Amino acid sequence: MAGHSKWANIQHRKGRQDEKRGKVWTRLIREIAVAARQGGGEVKDNPRLRLAVEKARAANMPADTIKKNIDKATGNLEGLHYEEIRYEGYGIAGAAIIVDCVTDNRVRTVAEVRHAFSKHGGNLGTDGSVAFQFRHRGQFLFAPGTSEDKVMGVALEAGADDVLTDDEGTVEVLCTPHDFEPVKHALEAAGLHPELAEVTMRAENTIELAGEEGVKMQRLLDVLEDLDDVQAVFHNAAIAA
Repeated sequence: MAGHSKWANIQHRKGRQDEKRGKVWTRLIREIAVAARQGGGEVKDNPRLRLAVEKARAANMPADTIKKNIDKATGNLEGLHYEEIRYEGYGIAGAAIIVDCVTDNRVRTVAEVRHAFSKHGGNLGTDGSVAFQFRHRGQFLFAPGTSEDKVMGVALEAGADDVLTDDEGTVEVLCTPHDFEPVKHALEAAGLHPELAEVTMRAENTIELAGEEGVKMQRLLDVLEDLDDVQAVFHNAAIAA
């Protein structure tokens, strides 16, 4: 889409993560806790927990901290009880937003999310109001200049559904959540290291926002992402670079 850059969006996200580095461990710990409680504490048998542990290790979280939080989640140690909640809403110009949270206090979380939407030009919607505009997908993004042919050959052989390249040269690989791990391992084995690799809610269509609308939308997204109970924010806004 003209003026919109996946690459610029990746760099913005990375910059935001660097700014809030202190919150990264908290979010990873909550993801580990939820994954372990839902799928069990054996990393080898729990794909979601395996991915969470990989992210924790990449963030330099000590092995003892990882184990302790798995044990808390599976009842071997006393700990807080976290639950997952998804909120849906609308941002600037009707852009669709999904906010995934992990919390020990549902009342606090919904109040904070609703306040963020209303204060920054959005509206909190009802369950299902925007989710139909997204698909649950495995996604890999490679820097402009990466060989599309090489990525395509490896990814499709490993079970990916599609490989896309935008005008800027950013290469995107899409797969089902089930195929995320085999595709990831195949890409890494071929020496292909994505800038972004995640299981996400990917928008089926985008709405382009530029100028003041883009600035307002980015501000709303940043405020939502800064909330303590928010794990991830997904949206369909293509904010012009």
